[in-house]
Amino acid sequence: MTAIDTLFQNARLADGRIVEIAVSGGKIAAIAPTPQSYGSVGDVSDLGRRLVLPGMVEGHIHLDKCFIGDDWKPHRPCTAGFSVRERVKFEKEYLATAKPMAERAAALIDLCVSHGTTRMRSHVDVDAEVGLRHFEEIAAAREIHRDKVSVQIVAFPQSGILTSRGTADLLEQAVRAGADLVGGLDPAGHDGDAAGHLDIVFGIAERHGVGIDIHLHDGGLQGVSEIEEIARRTKAMGLGGKVTISHAYALGEVTRDVVERTAHRLAEAGVAILTNAPGARLFPPVLLLRDAGVNVFSGNDNIRDSWWPYGDGDLLERAMLVGYRSGFNTDEQLAAAFDMVSVNAARALGVTDYGLTVGGTADFVVLDARHVQEAVVARPKPRDVYKNGRLVARGGTILAAAA
Repeated sequence: MTAIDTLFQNARLADGRIVEIAVSGGKIAAIAPTPQSYGSVGDVSDLGRRLVLPGMVEGHIHLDKCFIGDDWKPHRPCTAGFSVRERVKFEKEYLATAKPMAERAAALIDLCVSHGTTRMRSHVDVDAEVGLRHFEEIAAAREIHRDKVSVQIVAFPQSGILTSRGTADLLEQAVRAGADLVGGLDPAGHDGDAAGHLDIVFGIAERHGVGIDIHLHDGGLQGVSEIEEIARRTKAMGLGGKVTISHAYALGEVTRDVVERTAHRLAEAGVAILTNAPGARLFPPVLLLRDAGVNVFSGNDNIRDSWWPYGDGDLLERAMLVGYRSGFNTDEQLAAAFDMVSVNAARALGVTDYGLTVGGTADFVVLDARHVQEAVVARPKPRDVYKNGRLVARGGTILAAAA
């Protein structure tokens, strides 16, 4: 018989069943509707028939940019419409006087975990000015906070690759040093050479066996052309399931027939699409892409930094915003919104032991709701958050043992 570290009783699953969940060695050893016999049981916890959801997965965040834990920084608008280059300039000026990155990243991690995030993918700036300093800081934070959250790092060329001398070499160094993915940024719109930019990104991925996550703000048919080229390269190199295009605003700006054609190519190649349904921007049609077989997931992206002042790290809030902006109303659609911050995001991150299933990692969130749909629309609090079967946050507060 299996020795059980913790037995969770009276757990309500998403389908309404009341079960007990046995956890051993950080994994789910059993899920049963009636009491079972085990070799030995350590702790017993009664969840009071509250809803148990799998730990949420933050698909896109920037731990190195936020001002959580710092003084308030008033937002500074671009001089003439949105400009990535100008926003990067503002960001560097603000970060030069911000509190230490380790302090700010820790505050943001704790905020996200307190709401139920147990895994995240963070893009971290790598360029000629900051070198590998941001990567090294966030890599250290990943290790320090590993008992409450699992962090993937994307080496992200925020200032471009071809237009930022030395960045290509720095991206490769970051991957050698432990970055999980190599990033990209507007190959045509920012770097002015889509083929050259993608040659570098895909080349690094191929040499080191890592995934790819490319920020793509370029709009219209230009953006669609880049999306289809990324899909073509992904299929040709056999990287299906390891490539993400973040934002892909172009898919919200072109006609339905163009989106359907591109969705087919994305699904065939195994390229995922990340959207946070940003305010005042068109964004990809979630259900159309999903129905075509594309993995569409979500994340908070920037949280209270120089890009925008919003965000509290709550992925249920993000699921609600995606659903609200997408016109989701039915139970099936609301469940799809939750999938974007849970199972879909886990699949995009390559997590194979995810979910409330025997053998899965015991990462879960407990809250007062009757089902997933109510959780998305009501975003109930307080929440209890478990990582590897251990309680790490309760009522919005990180427990001392997890700090």
